[in-house]
Amino acid sequence: MPVYDYYCPVCNRYFERVRSMEDRNGVLCDLCGGQAVRVYVPVGIVFKGSGFYTTDSRSENPLDKAKSALPEAKAGTESDSGGELSSLED
Repeated sequence: MPVYDYYCPVCNRYFERVRSMEDRNGVLCDLCGGQAVRVYVPVGIVFKGSGFYTTDSRSENPLDKAKSALPEAKAGTESDSGGELSSLED
């Protein structure tokens, strides 16, 4: 059964409660007996381990390889005179 986090606005206290997913009844605070509200807590994600992107991502796209090689080809087309582009790119 899952563990849920609750907040009691009467006594300003946070607490956890193990409950069934089908249980629709309200939750009362153990200390003051006030009506508690459920708190949604973000889930912690840790990206560590060997090769997270290489093992879990899609296979390489041939177009991505061509795009990564494109800036290398453009670097050779610049002229030495003040950084102007050659006539090949007009």
